[in-house]
Amino acid sequence: MDKGITGKKGEEFAADYYRKAGYTVSEMNWHSRYGEIDVIAEDDFQIVFCEVKTRSSNTRTNPCEAVDLKKQQKLTLTAFKYLQITGCEKTPRFDVFEIWMDEGRIYRFNNIENAFEPMDFSGRYDIF
Repeated sequence: MDKGITGKKGEEFAADYYRKAGYTVSEMNWHSRYGEIDVIAEDDFQIVFCEVKTRSSNTRTNPCEAVDLKKQQKLTLTAFKYLQITGCEKTPRFDVFEIWMDEGRIYRFNNIENAFEPMDFSGRYDIF
């Protein structure tokens, strides 16, 4: 299966997961100059910035391992930019949604809530 199609299928699955859990999905594939956030979902109290990682069954590593320190930095900056633009004051949470697929079918998933803490970039970027 094409990598782009696999990723899109995983992102749609994650968005549906949040909807079924009572969240409102406010954005998908939201871009800033710092990067992209796959799914942005909200409930009454918090806003979730979710990175979706989809892998085929023949991979040797867990999908979450791709969310390294550099990726966390990009996600944090992108999320803070989103909060600045929208004026949202809800508590941010950063999730990593792992999905394993085989022959185009999702056979396993894991949503890691609070996968990492947002980094402090105070004074180093113009979004603050």
